[in-house]
Amino acid sequence: MITAMLPAALRPLFAMGPPNPAAVEDFLARSRFPLVHGTSCTFVWHGEADAVSLKHWIFGLPQKQSFHRIEGADLWYLQLELPPQSRIEYKLEVVNGDEAVWIEDPLNPQRARDPYGANSVAYGEGYETPEWTQPNSESRPGTLEEVWRPSPALERDARLTVYLPARFRRTRKYPLLIVHDGHDFLEYASLRTVLDNLIHRLEIPEMVVALTDPGQRLLEYANFAPHARFIADELVPWLESRFPLTGRPADRCLMGASMGAVAALSTAVRYPDRFGRLLLESGSFAFTDIGESPRRGPIESVVGFVNAFRERPRKVAERAFVSCGRYESLIVENRSLVPTLQSAGMEVRYVEARDGHNWENWRDRLRDGLTWLYPGPMWMVYE
Repeated sequence: MITAMLPAALRPLFAMGPPNPAAVEDFLARSRFPLVHGTSCTFVWHGEADAVSLKHWIFGLPQKQSFHRIEGADLWYLQLELPPQSRIEYKLEVVNGDEAVWIEDPLNPQRARDPYGANSVAYGEGYETPEWTQPNSESRPGTLEEVWRPSPALERDARLTVYLPARFRRTRKYPLLIVHDGHDFLEYASLRTVLDNLIHRLEIPEMVVALTDPGQRLLEYANFAPHARFIADELVPWLESRFPLTGRPADRCLMGASMGAVAALSTAVRYPDRFGRLLLESGSFAFTDIGESPRRGPIESVVGFVNAFRERPRKVAERAFVSCGRYESLIVENRSLVPTLQSAGMEVRYVEARDGHNWENWRDRLRDGLTWLYPGPMWMVYE
């Protein structure tokens, strides 16, 4: 074995020749995986296998990349370039005989959860989990109130959770934020903690937040008229009858990620006088007006909606915050949406991150989005 061919992060282990099992175990115990030095990221697998691969969701790279086995040791490695401040989620595929299993990286304790389970997470140099996404004992927690509402538009009972800020008073008036996939935002994007912290820090005003969930997500969030009617004609009036909301369009915001962003924008398009703010993260804004979509299986109703909006953009809100990860396949669609919204007269802020289509990307963008759409007293002082 030629040690010089190994990644620099592994060479010390082999400096004196093939290491014995105790030396390998000591190296694994002392190291933090994956091994990140500058823009070099080395993934390591320890154990018996016929083949090991990295499975990831970085658009533009092969989704499966093979590890190299090191002769004389039960060690495998894969070295990739990982730009600073990147954050990627991945799994390992381990093959033994005819069996191939996807597993979380046993050497890396960092995990991110989503509705399908958990992924391992690799961080590029400079990435830090935002401290405002972590529980803070000084931030007074808001309360969550769950109700079920019959929806004639959706022809089903709709689950709704309402977040009320810690110092909620019925004698005050509050802005309203309506969140699509609300319980997933609570579960996987720490939304309750984020709201508590940003309100405590006076970065956003106290607000009432309505967390909604779909029944059939790919139907209801794909430019579905009954969903928009539920939001605009049923949910908002009910909330304004039950809670002290300002009732001004400028104080109503629709928020969503992925298909939830499509639901938010399409609802605003159907009811252009109702919502003054939009928070759109990694929207699935597939279009085909300039050629076939490179995306697999775009939903026809979404494509038709986006094509029509691109052809005749209308001002449907005063402000729109749009974000997307540079490692997402949706990056072109979201970049393209920005000039479309601006051409209709909307004020737009667009943010990209070195991240993928996942909940922690959307979590990490919440402060940028919420503070720009709803600047709190602290921002008002600085401005």
